[in-house]
Amino acid sequence: MSILFSKLRLRDTEFRNRVFVSPMCQYSSNNGMPNAWHLVHLGSRAVGGAGLVTVEATAVSPQGRISPSDSGMWLPDHAQAFKQIASFVRDNGAVPGIQLAHAGRKASTGVPWLGDRPLREHEGGWKAIAPSPIPFDENYPVPMEMSGSDIEQVVMQFVEAAKLSLNAGFEVIEIHMAHGYLLHEFLSPLSNKRTDEFGGSFQNRIRFPLKVAAALRETWPADFPVFVRISCTDWVDGGWDLEQSIEFCRFLKEVGVDLIDCSSGALVPYAKIPAGPGFQVPFAEAIRKSVGIATGAVGFITDPLQAEEILAAAKADAVLLAREMLRQPYWPLHAAQVLKADIEWPKQYLRARPR
Repeated sequence: MSILFSKLRLRDTEFRNRVFVSPMCQYSSNNGMPNAWHLVHLGSRAVGGAGLVTVEATAVSPQGRISPSDSGMWLPDHAQAFKQIASFVRDNGAVPGIQLAHAGRKASTGVPWLGDRPLREHEGGWKAIAPSPIPFDENYPVPMEMSGSDIEQVVMQFVEAAKLSLNAGFEVIEIHMAHGYLLHEFLSPLSNKRTDEFGGSFQNRIRFPLKVAAALRETWPADFPVFVRISCTDWVDGGWDLEQSIEFCRFLKEVGVDLIDCSSGALVPYAKIPAGPGFQVPFAEAIRKSVGIATGAVGFITDPLQAEEILAAAKADAVLLAREMLRQPYWPLHAAQVLKADIEWPKQYLRARPR
């Protein structure tokens, strides 16, 4: 029996299988609003058989967007627009999830296909905030160092976004603490040079991200899971690393986080990342075994046998697919055939099911 296509239960939420669709930025929103593109993009992955379909990094405030075209969750209108999408995903057998995020010093950039560069004010850009006034790269403007009141405000923005996400019909929220965005910037000593209670020691650097996690766990219904995505290492000496990630995940588990989505990198542009098939899987395995918390493995997972081996060897509890899901929205249906797993097909597609 395939483990990849076995059910997974976290709190009272049951996933029909362990193929999770990673949050992937589409840069296709206007003022944070989802539209028909998002319905088709996310809905087709639910039709394709995934167990969890997660909305892209969704900003908790206008200032927290990566680009002006990011998805958002700071207005009741956003929640209303997402309702159809969450409902469609659920009606087609997948659990609807959303990743809540704040871009920090990497905010106010153009969409990738138009240059992926910092936007100036006359181009629709805005002032970015960060733990310290250190730009992401030499061509980025210096961000504004956050005050204590700024930190409390962002915590409340995450809380309000979680409430709106619940109203929209999502069952899983994932807090984005990876890839060089705001919460990751506080974790890493490379980007956090503060001298107050939010900087310096490990305990101080995790304080703000942990406040966000605790606040969202308290806000989110007790029977629904909360995920956290972290960059398990910066891939730079003197930066955030696996040892710190393991210790941080112990605290996340204590406040009630249910699964760690184990990614890496993207804090600084000069990191040397040894990307390749399954290169981040050891992070998921180490955190799972050391902390005793569910983990998701992500990064260059493309083959059904590869995904099955990760789970069979107890290296993770689920696999998250990103680019492969862009290439093949129906990857789970084909993977089940390879693994000889009997899974349900959409009735509208039964005539095409291999015999």
